[in-house]
Amino acid sequence: MKFVVLYSSIEGQTRKIAEAVASHLQSQQHTVMISDANQIGFADPGVGDAIILCAPVHGGHYPAPFVHFVHDWAQVLNDIPTAFISVSLSIASADVDEQQEARSYPGGISEETGWSPSAILNCAGALKYSEYDYFKKWMLKRIAATEGGPIDTSRDYELTNWTEVKSFIDTFVGSIT
Repeated sequence: MKFVVLYSSIEGQTRKIAEAVASHLQSQQHTVMISDANQIGFADPGVGDAIILCAPVHGGHYPAPFVHFVHDWAQVLNDIPTAFISVSLSIASADVDEQQEARSYPGGISEETGWSPSAILNCAGALKYSEYDYFKKWMLKRIAATEGGPIDTSRDYELTNWTEVKSFIDTFVGSIT
């Protein structure tokens, strides 16, 4: 099969997830085209048999260029099988209400754009303390402390469950082949 993997990334973890998805599909002998959905002039996403989109949530919102892309291409996306990997640190929270809120974000983009993905994975991203400015580092450390999460700001923490990502892709591929 031919897959299109589109991503939007702010700090790089979502791009890393999309690249892992593409690599996993290629290891199964699928043809894969991967691209940043934020790039102006991207070709028709309908060139594949299926599409996998990946986007991060920051401050309760997906990146505006990603939302605009999905809105503009919603009809094409609805006409073929699509999977959506929504990346949010809140999904790794010990607080059930925060996890539930993270699970609600894909519904929000569906309401806003008219796109209804065939499959959705809510996936944790990464805490990249080494890349944050003083204020963001301080803020995220405070949030992590209340959650019982990692607070040593001298290093980064990857919270993505790679086994879960591969399993999600395998299940999605199995549902369309």
